[in-house]
Amino acid sequence: MLTNKQIRFVLDTMAEMYPDAWCELKHENPFELVIAVALSAQCTDQLVNKVTDALFKKYKTPEDYLAVPLEELEQDIKSIGLYRNKAKNIQKLSQRIKENFNGEVPRTHEELESLAGVGRKTANVVMSVAFGEPAIAVDTHVERVSKRLGIARWKDSPLEVEKTLMKKVPKDEWSDTHHRMIFFGRYHCKARHPQCDTCPLLDLCREGQKRLRKKEREHANKSS
Repeated sequence: MLTNKQIRFVLDTMAEMYPDAWCELKHENPFELVIAVALSAQCTDQLVNKVTDALFKKYKTPEDYLAVPLEELEQDIKSIGLYRNKAKNIQKLSQRIKENFNGEVPRTHEELESLAGVGRKTANVVMSVAFGEPAIAVDTHVERVSKRLGIARWKDSPLEVEKTLMKKVPKDEWSDTHHRMIFFGRYHCKARHPQCDTCPLLDLCREGQKRLRKKEREHANKSS
């Protein structure tokens, strides 16, 4: 596990690499962000943005999503994985926002997680991006980077990773760290082909060192 000094180096390095990292899901208000994040489960932000480009022109309010048959909404998001389930959730969360929150996206974790299809990760994203509250949303990139670098343990659940990061990262850096870790995982420390050989964090990353040693052995075996 990394020391506090090493974690500080990680945070500073990611800040240098991705100073302007931010939410890549296109949206103009908290309601659009809720819809976009709900659509993004097991799907790339690029595909979500492609779909919401047309979706957000057609639907502006919770009432708009409730005014069409479910089948029509399904067709509007059909290119996204799990589109049937996501269409149902969008109509359910629209209904709840309309009836329980006067048409406005709620601003607390508990209320956000009462919406269909909104889990802790989605609630954290909305709290952070839409309302400026300090939060660390642990998606697949944040979880992978935290475990590879040794900030969190391999056996930790996403919630345990979140709690570890909240403890080890200064609160005023939570939101920036969340976005920088996503960028680092999405564009550098990728799931299948991490760029370990050019990584500025290699000296303190046991996982990266292990991968490079394995690659060197394989190269040596091929050469012999």
